[in-house]
Amino acid sequence: MPAPAVQSPEWWRDRLYTALCKRSKDTQRFDDYYECEHPLPFLHEKARDPFRRLLRMSRANYMELVVDALVGRLEVAGFQSDAVGDADQQAWELWQDNDLDGGSQLCFLEAAVRGEAYLLVSPPAGRRKGFRITPEHPTQVITEAMPGEPGELAAALKLWLDDWTARLCCTLYLPERIYKFEAPEPKTGGSPQWVRREVAGEEWGGRNALGEVPFGQLANRPRMLKPGASELRSVTGIQDRINKTIADRMMTQESAAFPQKWATGMEIPVDEQGQDIEPFDVAVNKILIAEEGTARFGQFAAADLSGYLKAKEADVQDIAAITSTPPHYLLGSMVNLSAEALKAAEAGLIHKIYARRRFLEEGLERTMRLAGFGASSARIVWKSPEWRTEGELVDALVKMSTLGVPREVLWERWGATPQEIERWRLLSEDALSRAIGGDLAAEYGPKPVPAGAPAEE
Repeated sequence: MPAPAVQSPEWWRDRLYTALCKRSKDTQRFDDYYECEHPLPFLHEKARDPFRRLLRMSRANYMELVVDALVGRLEVAGFQSDAVGDADQQAWELWQDNDLDGGSQLCFLEAAVRGEAYLLVSPPAGRRKGFRITPEHPTQVITEAMPGEPGELAAALKLWLDDWTARLCCTLYLPERIYKFEAPEPKTGGSPQWVRREVAGEEWGGRNALGEVPFGQLANRPRMLKPGASELRSVTGIQDRINKTIADRMMTQESAAFPQKWATGMEIPVDEQGQDIEPFDVAVNKILIAEEGTARFGQFAAADLSGYLKAKEADVQDIAAITSTPPHYLLGSMVNLSAEALKAAEAGLIHKIYARRRFLEEGLERTMRLAGFGASSARIVWKSPEWRTEGELVDALVKMSTLGVPREVLWERWGATPQEIERWRLLSEDALSRAIGGDLAAEYGPKPVPAGAPAEE
């Protein structure tokens, strides 16, 4: 069968399908680590069966904490607009209508674990009056940028397994057209035998109403010649070391962490087959007795576990240093830490969050632009990733107000969303209007007549 022509729908389909399968396979390892499906630590073949139960207990999942420490502080608060009108309010209403408070968190999480995630923009259809925006998993969607124009997408592929028909389905998005295919689910190592997927009431290869590839790409720490990367890429080996240390410690606890008895100068009895018989059953409520006068008893010192604990702590500190995760998150120890010390410990994480947000903003802004909001009308407003006490924050805002900083800016520094700022502004204007109205009425209105005074004619 001849190869499809370059840039034909079939060529794009095969190209993107191959790239998607490869990327999904490469990033599955990071997903397993986040879900605590770590590979079991290595043991000698003879020791594996007796200690397999201990191996399953040796997983301490620091990878989930590394990701959640980042994603937990990525939260969109609203949109700001320089345009005249209520474009920012309309953008926020669209955001809420599509449940993107939670949907965006799903995308941020998948991007942190697998490197990338997507938002699909669908034009209004049926009873729905507004655009539909849905989060898409990186194992089901892949995009490719225009050569020389990284901000523009040349094509995208969405892949899924249909639960009703058990057929593999995909949709190819090009700037001008949309093509739909289906195939029986391929066997392991096989390639799908794609055919056209006909949908009632739709033309195959129908027009793309948006005129652009309808995806916003949320990339986590991309590089110039490389796509987004997982936050766990550099620390899975350290996680394996921690699991190995815990497994060794548990085996030591099982066999050598308690005093072991020894005996000398006595004959070991044997059974009829010549096998040694254990002469003693040592327990808390039993003593050792031997008839031989030369018998001697003693015990070995218990194994010291402090080396295992220190090794584990050192590995956890390596994770904290490499991922900029605050050490007190991972070690769980906070002893008389001052506010300044806590802030210094979290400085690396805050810097990382600001760096990650720059690339996530690009995908979010493209998503809102595809949904009908220009770049100037859809500037992303994030909630502050820094945690401050109210006293500290109020004190800083009061000092800023003495410098003539506008109140709207102070409210923004407080952490209010654009919608809250607008509501507070209206309330302030209303209160001012009522105050002015009351003062004017007191100045020019009828004066109250004292009791017993003659009425004016």
